[in-house]
Amino acid sequence: MGDEAQAELPLPFPELAGDMPLLPARMVNEYQYCPRLAYLEWVQGEWAASADTVEGSYQHRRVDRPSGELPSAEQLEADQPEALHARSVTLSSNRLGLIAKMDLVEVEGNVVTPIDYKRGKRPHVAKGAYDPERVQLCVQGLILREHGYTCTEGILYFTGSKERVTVVFDEELCAQTVAAINGLRLVAAGGQVPPPLEDSPKCPRCSLVGICLPDEVNFLKRQDPDLRPLVVRRDEALPLYVQASHAKVTKKGETLEIMVDDQPTRTARLGEISQLVTMGNVYVTTPCLHELMRREIPVTWHSYGGWFIGHTVGTGHKNVELRTAQYRASFDERMCLQIARGLVETKILNARTLLRRNWRTEPKPDVLFDDMKRDADQARRAGDRAELLGIEGAAAARYFGAFNQTIKRDSDERTFAFDFTKRTRRPPTDPVNALLSYAYSLLVRTWTVTLTAVGFDAYRGFYHQPRYGRPALALDMMEPFRPLIADSSVLSAINNGEVRPSDFVSSAGSVALTNDGRKRFLSTFERRLSQEVTHPVFGYKVSYRRLLELQARLFARFLLGDIKELPTFTTR
Repeated sequence: MGDEAQAELPLPFPELAGDMPLLPARMVNEYQYCPRLAYLEWVQGEWAASADTVEGSYQHRRVDRPSGELPSAEQLEADQPEALHARSVTLSSNRLGLIAKMDLVEVEGNVVTPIDYKRGKRPHVAKGAYDPERVQLCVQGLILREHGYTCTEGILYFTGSKERVTVVFDEELCAQTVAAINGLRLVAAGGQVPPPLEDSPKCPRCSLVGICLPDEVNFLKRQDPDLRPLVVRRDEALPLYVQASHAKVTKKGETLEIMVDDQPTRTARLGEISQLVTMGNVYVTTPCLHELMRREIPVTWHSYGGWFIGHTVGTGHKNVELRTAQYRASFDERMCLQIARGLVETKILNARTLLRRNWRTEPKPDVLFDDMKRDADQARRAGDRAELLGIEGAAAARYFGAFNQTIKRDSDERTFAFDFTKRTRRPPTDPVNALLSYAYSLLVRTWTVTLTAVGFDAYRGFYHQPRYGRPALALDMMEPFRPLIADSSVLSAINNGEVRPSDFVSSAGSVALTNDGRKRFLSTFERRLSQEVTHPVFGYKVSYRRLLELQARLFARFLLGDIKELPTFTTR
């Protein structure tokens, strides 16, 4: 018994009642392929497109259009003179608790045969096809039998090689299919995500590899130094900013068209947009909003001055498990303190690194760096939230007290408009503070959109306390990245001359960016998000934009019990 695999325990499915969902045949396929993949898609509602899924959808474009009609089993006769074909047939069974969308059903006499279209070429394996595809086809056969049809076999049609493979629904395959059905039900009812596969060749091509994080999770569990270097997905889509006064955004085919005073000014392909960012009085048409929500492209709304107001998404992420774990942990004081310690410690260390890298005079203040290192050590050992807040405040005072030493000086007297003495927020009283406040607003928006896309509630935090209208979790997660993204963008914009003193206006003691200044700083900020950095734990290169999503997903894995500690990100 020691080396034998334990058989799946059957979990009898009662007659469908109430809001119990039917189990799709495709999910049984996914479970047979990888139980974790099925759980992520079926229970947690995760989904990501890949080249394979897009190609598969293209190959199904014909059979996805319903045509023909499948007669009832009672209408079929053994000596029926001609064959019938029905495309895109959906059948379900409450007794079995299953549902399947069948690409094609052939009817000859009183015998029906489901045909499932598959992308690619026929694999050269003993049974003619891999088990997940054979099991999915068998689910279709079981449902057809439940409706009274005679169904003894099915056909897999591989579009790449244009070959048919016959799959006989014998006792062995039926038993394997029932075991997969019961296994998926058991896993779903258990409420615990299955562990990731280890060093599996299935992972690199899986569309959910960036969500599942199989190698990262296994590495953090075992601390195995031989992490397989997966190719990290690079998303070429970028935010589209619209800040022209009274601009109108409409949908035209596969593009968004931006109009000002009813005159077209710009177009952008929908496939190249990660989010639509509106600044001020911008009108987005209803058809455009519908298409953006259908494609899961969020719309973020800002005031004309750039302050983040909110964002629009579709129905939201389906991962209730993650939000439940988030809420549960947020009421646990020890868990909140553990998370907050790591965030503050990492923030102080990254701030210290930014000062060391950008200090513009000699000698460098080693005493300051030592004090900040000591602050980080104290943050790691803080006894409660009040003590942690005090440590963070002391470290921030040191940091911003020295921030002026990172700003470039030259003979041009206009440069001294960027002198910085202390951090002022409401309102910012000088250009540097205005840039910092704007950068933090952009970073809050970026984190809010990222966390919502992963499945979190951005308004329930662990360090920042919940308050009406405040995205506390976004504020939590951005702490370590303030120096790396926001502050670094501010220094780049100033020291490279991308933002000039003339790009600011002052009114009633408050300083703000002009329209042109915002445009140039947005370019700096987005360029920083696209910059690649080597991950200190996993060793591969990743853009800051992708890094934020990676950290959010690792945080989810931590709250759901996949990993025991939340890895932080400290730059070298």
